[in-house]
Amino acid sequence: MKVHFVAIGGSVMHQLAIALHHKGYAVTGSDDEIFEPASSNLQAVNLLPPQTGWFPEKIHAGLDAVILGMHAKQDNPELIRARAMGLKIYSFPEYIYQESLDKIRVVVGGSHGKTTTTSMIMHVLQQTGQPFDYLVGAKLEGFPQSVKITGAPVIVCEGDEYPASALEKRPKFHFLFPHIAILTGIAWDHINVFPTFEFYLEQFRIFIDKIQPGGVLIFNQGDPVLKALVESHPSGVRKIGYDIPAHSIENGRTVVELEGLRSTLSVFGNHNLLNLQAAYLACRELKVDTASFLEAIRSFKGASKRLELLRSNGSTHVYRDFAHAPSKVKATIEAVREQFPGRKLIAVLELHTYSSLSEGFMQQYRGAMDKADQAVVFYSSHALSLKGMPALGEDRVAAGFGRPGLLIFTQREELKKWLGQQSYENANLLLMSSGNYDGMDLIALAGLITSA
Repeated sequence: MKVHFVAIGGSVMHQLAIALHHKGYAVTGSDDEIFEPASSNLQAVNLLPPQTGWFPEKIHAGLDAVILGMHAKQDNPELIRARAMGLKIYSFPEYIYQESLDKIRVVVGGSHGKTTTTSMIMHVLQQTGQPFDYLVGAKLEGFPQSVKITGAPVIVCEGDEYPASALEKRPKFHFLFPHIAILTGIAWDHINVFPTFEFYLEQFRIFIDKIQPGGVLIFNQGDPVLKALVESHPSGVRKIGYDIPAHSIENGRTVVELEGLRSTLSVFGNHNLLNLQAAYLACRELKVDTASFLEAIRSFKGASKRLELLRSNGSTHVYRDFAHAPSKVKATIEAVREQFPGRKLIAVLELHTYSSLSEGFMQQYRGAMDKADQAVVFYSSHALSLKGMPALGEDRVAAGFGRPGLLIFTQREELKKWLGQQSYENANLLLMSSGNYDGMDLIALAGLITSA
């Protein structure tokens, strides 16, 4: 097989390129910018293009497939040539489906918890010795790549609702056609793509219709929006609702109970318990018994940037989390509050996505940070300018959150100075962002806080 990647430097695109290379395919690619770690990863397997840019001459009749990344636009010269030659052009998820036609496909969708739920299933399958392929949106301990494509009989995929490519505007998870589908919850997001909640909701109705005949839908019945959608949907697939499993907190550790068996976890929070229950039900469909699941999940430490413990000492924990949408922010804060009820909680949220920086969306955050003792919001003019968005007034942010005592920073150094001045005795710091606080070194910051 000869495959060419248009925009090979993407965070997931380059991982698929490497996976196909390991499978024995002849892989080529182009991009006009390739950053780390993609650059080093591609270089390590001799797939890094010798020059950045677009080269139509790389497109030839001998190609079996052209895979188009989100970074490539419709006027891309390589794409134009591929279309003119009538070559097979796939978005990333369309190609994943082609590689998994003969596999049992497990697809995890939903507005939140996708990565962690997918990672939990992967971890359990690995620990129990089952062969499988995967696609996940984060770095996970024990997995050198975020994409693996082999001859395994099962593939586990994180199903994103964002558009598949410049040519294909439909959501990625519409192209994966699961046999085992999970929906973790629905909370309006990506308003630049889905301008109304009803339009966003429709994407999940379509996803349910993509489940294969004889398949199963595992859904969070504690989410009223999702529950109503599933119960009203005419799909004939088997439906299994789930909720938070029985659990307790003992000596600062969460202990979960399934089918009368117990296991002490390395992760915590109701959102992670929901993710665990969904993963358990999926693994049960894959013939993993309860005892094996609990033994395996005991060692699951979480995906990168999902309540990731950066540093700690006897009286302070510093966590980093990818939370940015309102429902994710609320769930993450509540998880830390429940796990450490006697500690002060300082929660810092960076507004970084298009939705979170939109004045009209701001009211969606109302109540999201109420469980924090000190709530802080940070955003930068740099993030706004990169997205071509207008200036955002601090008064608009404050009005949207409606949180008494909310502190707002728009300059990185001012936030860093404030964080350095706080007392962290018997306190936890929670840093939530899909960005990097305008380049702040969070590891160094955590080190300073916990060594003081």
